[in-house]
Amino acid sequence: MTLILSNEDVEKLLTMPECIDVLEEAYVELAEGRGVSRTRSDCITPTTRPDAVYGLKSMDGVVPKLGIGAVRINSDIVTFPKRGNNIRREKVPAAPNGRYCGLVLLFSTENGEPLAILPDGVMQRMRVGAANGLGIKHLARKNAKTVGILGSGWQAGTQLMAACAVRDIETIRCFSPNPQNRETFAQAMRELLGVEVVPVGQPEEAVAGADIAMCATNSIDNIFFERWIEPGMHVTSIKRPEIAVDAIKRADRVLIHWNEPSPIHVAAKGVVIEEKVEGRGWQLAKEIDFKTLPTLPELIVGRVEGRKSDADVTCFINNIGLGYQFAAAGSVVYRKARERGLGHDLPTDWFTEDVHP
Repeated sequence: MTLILSNEDVEKLLTMPECIDVLEEAYVELAEGRGVSRTRSDCITPTTRPDAVYGLKSMDGVVPKLGIGAVRINSDIVTFPKRGNNIRREKVPAAPNGRYCGLVLLFSTENGEPLAILPDGVMQRMRVGAANGLGIKHLARKNAKTVGILGSGWQAGTQLMAACAVRDIETIRCFSPNPQNRETFAQAMRELLGVEVVPVGQPEEAVAGADIAMCATNSIDNIFFERWIEPGMHVTSIKRPEIAVDAIKRADRVLIHWNEPSPIHVAAKGVVIEEKVEGRGWQLAKEIDFKTLPTLPELIVGRVEGRKSDADVTCFINNIGLGYQFAAAGSVVYRKARERGLGHDLPTDWFTEDVHP
């Protein structure tokens, strides 16, 4: 039988500590060449909405040790509005009933069968948070207790969950341009994490004196700058454009998620990919050679060095997502779902065939 799960099921099944642990295990396999991950690819075309594009995105990976292969697929209507001083990448819930369309398919590496099908929403933010949490675990000072975060959206919550899972965080300061959003976010995080979360009116207020400075936005422009760096700080981002090049160069140690400079973009004639416009998105930090920077999996296995002293400034850039992460996190979700009897079973014969493909 093939298991159908919901985002609500995934939220019940996957904790941040578990996600961090399974990613760390899987990254060892990736660093040693025993796991594989395919570069994310985006097909971009026009859509009926003049201020948007259609994007069909996919990524996949296999963790043989865990017996799981995964494919993540997104069918998106994407806009690029300007919010304040920054251009943002925003998905539109344009599917029926105002919903998004993103799926994760899990397969067995033993016999190839489809094990589970589930929405990607909860799992995708958990795996981003967990990756940055591993960056904090291996790069931030052991006595780090304060966090400044730029962002109050969907990704920001799991960033704080991950930071609190790997360090004894006592105080968090949060900035986002929308006062109501940051107030609501701060209240929700106080209740969830049991630590002091203070909303502030300027980004400088959030990161000043912070042991860990976190960027968690949907901006395709720089939001963190060299002048805000202080000795001993760990700076972390969930995407390549967030940290300005001068700030990256100021760090004593810079690590990235994986040595892929950008996704594979395939666009229809005449379509402008805003994230690839000069001076924005994937075109920022071109002078940084992302193909040669040390990676998180290499750090985890001890192949490269991390922080050398408490005065070092360290930087982790979660420069690109991996389908491989969904295989790792999916292994936990599938195992626990079967143990707890969650989800709905459908006949596997509906998804397999007796005709040679």
